[in-house]
Amino acid sequence: MADSGRRRLDQPRSRRRFSLDIDPDTFGRLSERLARFMGTGTFLAVQTVIVFIWITLNLVAVNLRWDPYPFILLNLAFSTQAAYAAPLILLAQNRQDDRDRISLEEDRSRSAQTKADTEFLARELAALRVAIGEIATRDYLRGEIDRLRTDLEEITGVQVKDSTTDAGKKRKRDKGSAGTAPARRPADPE
Repeated sequence: MADSGRRRLDQPRSRRRFSLDIDPDTFGRLSERLARFMGTGTFLAVQTVIVFIWITLNLVAVNLRWDPYPFILLNLAFSTQAAYAAPLILLAQNRQDDRDRISLEEDRSRSAQTKADTEFLARELAALRVAIGEIATRDYLRGEIDRLRTDLEEITGVQVKDSTTDAGKKRKRDKGSAGTAPARRPADPE
């Protein structure tokens, strides 16, 4: 059995002696700014001027030589800069990849929703087309009325007036003479 006084290696420590609380988002934004600045012409121009001054002072000024000819200190400065620049650039690139991944997921979900909406609208349009095909059109109704009128004329022997054409003529007449009372409909034969 495990002794309670011994630490277990498969579990994290409960208390830390030194804790450095760094907000990863703030650090990430800072690294992106630095990486973005290091990729500008301003940074390259400033670095070129500093290197030129460094080399000039170490070659010309005899009493200011802090880094003689092989410029070991300058190489160390460049190595340190590269050692920090590479992780900063990678961190900024990882954050950009995360943003791109989130954007891609949003685009995919938006595309899926648009596709579902389009399919729904296509089904609704097809249903409307079917419904419109089942609706009685004006020509169909006129044909049915004419058939019923002829059937009624054959059964009763009385000729029935075509009310659809009479109503159209009457409307034209009523529009021309405002204030006239509408004509009464003839009584239906019993």
